[in-house]
Amino acid sequence: DAGVHSKAWYAATCDRKMAEDALYRSNKDGSFLIRKSSGQDSQQPYTLVVFYNRRVYNIPIRFIESTRQYALGREKSGEERFDSVAEIVENHQRTSLVLIDSQNNTKDSTKLEHIVRVS
Repeated sequence: DAGVHSKAWYAATCDRKMAEDALYRSNKDGSFLIRKSSGQDSQQPYTLVVFYNRRVYNIPIRFIESTRQYALGREKSGEERFDSVAEIVENHQRTSLVLIDSQNNTKDSTKLEHIVRVS
């Protein structure tokens, strides 16, 4: 189990647009939530949605079948892996998360600071 269901930051019934709207309304850097991924793919079950610098980032959370762990974004060598989605959130509440803007090819970073609830 990913450890998401009882968490304040998990928006179970939220789609991408609802998540983005809620984060734009919060308008605080480091605002975040986790939603189910649009594709309903077992390899990428969740998406971490983060607001920073007036932008919303949708970061896929991958499930690695071989180790039964989770990781963020595309697979890369030396990536951080976690035993649950909750561990990813706890880790990035303490250490900055790198945000990559593929359109502008820029990098930013922020911590997960403000839980956004979707109403």
